[in-house]
Amino acid sequence: MINDAHCHFFSHHFFQTLKPGMDPHADLGWEAPGTPEELADRWVRELDRNDVSRAAIIASVPADEDSVEAAVARHPKRLVGFFMVDPTAPNAIDRAHGGLSVPSIRAVCLFPAMQRFSLHEERVARVFEVVAATPGAAVFVHCGVLSVGVRKKLGLPSKFDMRFGNPLDLHLAAATFPKLPFIIPHFGAGMFREALMLADSCPNVYLDTSSSNGWIRYHPGLTLETVFRQALEVAGPDRLLFGSDSSFFPRGWVRDVYEKQSKLVPAEAAERVFGGNFDRLFPLPIE
Repeated sequence: MINDAHCHFFSHHFFQTLKPGMDPHADLGWEAPGTPEELADRWVRELDRNDVSRAAIIASVPADEDSVEAAVARHPKRLVGFFMVDPTAPNAIDRAHGGLSVPSIRAVCLFPAMQRFSLHEERVARVFEVVAATPGAAVFVHCGVLSVGVRKKLGLPSKFDMRFGNPLDLHLAAATFPKLPFIIPHFGAGMFREALMLADSCPNVYLDTSSSNGWIRYHPGLTLETVFRQALEVAGPDRLLFGSDSSFFPRGWVRDVYEKQSKLVPAEAAERVFGGNFDRLFPLPIE
């Protein structure tokens, strides 16, 4: 069984937010997404083709939770919705409440380097309070290096501030809300040591393994094999979530990420890392 905890849902709204009037095929050579329902169908066919049972799909710009809502409503047994909230926006709390009120939308995503906010701020704590009050919900926080490939392809500026992306800034929040799962993608994306320290201190912190983990080049001598070994030693097999970081078509689901990572996880831990932990955090909806 394979479950994927990290796929981006590049909807029509996503592309129009990046560049109004954009044609994904003309500008990027990518397939146009169509309606959210059509894109959801495309993703499920892709999951079927690769024997993937379920996947988390991320609304990758603020205010795109409607696209994810339509997708998970169409395929509630296959897709789990994540959506981005910008705590600096005046309607952030309303958006968090609204998004989490939808069945199968289970995680709020924060990108502190993108919106340039501190995880210590009171307005961020209020978002955490909303999520903590929602049974079965989680918080996804992108830390470390943040690079949005589609922005580079389009020549768009990325005025991010990585000073706000230290996983240790989540320590107080994770301790304050001990039953709220906090997911750190990409093993901390360059802040691996800090992500391990946080996970070691807070048993409600999970690490997502997604993407090629190119940040490893910032750590001389570190290999992906060593990353998995240390993460399993510190966080344990119950707190690693496989993710592919798949995003656009026609590329589709990035199978080589799975094939590479599946060779690095001991057999006794593989079922949990590649499927079971996801199902435990995000159980199938009850009919």
